[in-house]
Amino acid sequence: MRVFGIIGRPLGHSLSKAYFEEKFAASGLDDCRFEKFTLPDIGALEGVLNEWGEALRGFCVTIPYKKEIMVRLNAVSDEARAIGAVNCVRVSGGVLEGFNTDAHGFRVGLEQLLGPGNFAPGRQPRALVLGTGGASCAVRWVLESAGIGYRMVSRTPGEGLLTYDDLTPEVMNSHRLIVNTTPLGTSPDVEGKPPIPYDALGSGHFLYDLVYNPPVTAFLAEGVRHGAATINGETMFRNQAEKNWEIWNT
Repeated sequence: MRVFGIIGRPLGHSLSKAYFEEKFAASGLDDCRFEKFTLPDIGALEGVLNEWGEALRGFCVTIPYKKEIMVRLNAVSDEARAIGAVNCVRVSGGVLEGFNTDAHGFRVGLEQLLGPGNFAPGRQPRALVLGTGGASCAVRWVLESAGIGYRMVSRTPGEGLLTYDDLTPEVMNSHRLIVNTTPLGTSPDVEGKPPIPYDALGSGHFLYDLVYNPPVTAFLAEGVRHGAATINGETMFRNQAEKNWEIWNT
């Protein structure tokens, strides 16, 4: 039996188990199973590794361990190291190797949201990235790779950061791409949303929510109400999941 899984806290919102179980069934892979490993802290990963041994072939990493996992790995891909976060771990012979497939998934969704015209150099909108956690690392890396200027937004003041109080109408007008990398709005707390000035949104804005459960978050609903183009995290989720599967089987 080959075992795969996901580590994080909490995991009630995650659809990874359902996604991979459906994939196993459709492909006739009756020697595979997928488990949710809710860890109280990253140190508890050792217990998971000991319990499943050589059967464990790989796992996804989600909030809040995408950064913390890195020091516990035997190897990290160049891309993941440059990004500063890992969301995919391959296990082979007791060796743990980390990768970042969030970047691939995010870029696919970003190209879909902006379309060819707005993704072309010189026509890209500047971005506001809401949140500074592990998920934001891949977002920043993709934006930089694509030549898209951005500012980071955090609840806590810090060097180079904007706070939500800094989001004036002028800032909103000059940053038409807004990416939510926070867990706000994730099921079951579906009423949550980042405290941006939604009345400053218009038809020229693009809202990208990395949250995919529910499909329409309160953040995206506000965008739709004000005429903005929107996309949720499902495209990113599916594309990073497929890339994880490719890595686990390489």
